[in-house]
Amino acid sequence: MTRVLIVGEHANGRLNPSTAKCVTCARAIAGAEIAIALFGSDTAQVAGEAAQLLGVGRILRIDHPANSPTLAAVLAPQVVALAADFTHVFGPSTTFGKDLMPRAAALLGVTQISDVMAVEAPNRFRRPIYAGNAILTVESSSGSIVVATVRTASFEAAPAGGSASIESRTLNVELPTHTRFVSLSSANSGRPDLQTARIVISGGRALASADNFNLLYAVADKLGAAVGASRAAVDAGYAANDMQVGQTGKIIAPELYIAIGISGAIQHLTGIKDARTIVAINKDSEAPIFEVADFGLVGDLFSVLPELEKLLS
Repeated sequence: MTRVLIVGEHANGRLNPSTAKCVTCARAIAGAEIAIALFGSDTAQVAGEAAQLLGVGRILRIDHPANSPTLAAVLAPQVVALAADFTHVFGPSTTFGKDLMPRAAALLGVTQISDVMAVEAPNRFRRPIYAGNAILTVESSSGSIVVATVRTASFEAAPAGGSASIESRTLNVELPTHTRFVSLSSANSGRPDLQTARIVISGGRALASADNFNLLYAVADKLGAAVGASRAAVDAGYAANDMQVGQTGKIIAPELYIAIGISGAIQHLTGIKDARTIVAINKDSEAPIFEVADFGLVGDLFSVLPELEKLLS
């Protein structure tokens, strides 16, 4: 019997869409029984949301004061304690999952499988390597627990329609004290989250300054879009690190991706290859971004963006 435990990601009483995408991945394993573990101080509200995901049988609430705010070092031994009843442990390939899952795998004494993009069998998966230029098939040892992060850009979110049971669990685990929460600083732009937004507009080094990113923000606000940036723009100081899209940044799969002044280096294309529709605006007609774009416009972004904003008014 295949039993999959998904470590749910949530914040402010809402389930992160990455969790529903992990459910879709788990459902690709024939006959899998799926449970979602939610760690926090009071997970009642988010548990109700998770219980509605189609294909999920159980929601496990692990409420403890030490679980809020979330620290991977504190959650990892608790994940290991729960894992004893499961054959697989999945987490999203978000910042949350990339921090937590390797710790859990190490404590379990197994090698983590990263960025699962397809399921071939209960212990055989496909994942991208070399910036997505090749696909590797990996197979875990028979009989060992599978710990993996799910490439959320490769899966649609599981729909609502389920009615999972909700259980409260108390774990007899000694929690580490070597890590402590100090503070959290995050920009609150009022725009959608970059990794879950339906529409993303990104700028590259061609914007030439942080002030010129205001041209993107104006268009993004009209579209209800999240704003990203290429690594070149981030390295130049035009945009914050958490805005970076690409192999070393965030891998996203919006319905619409608009690239402004981005040449299209392979590292950037890796982060957007699962976008449903790609639009490129660049004054260089030979830019590599046009090779993957569904729609392209050759033009000066400093002329195009103000015109675009007017048309959206």
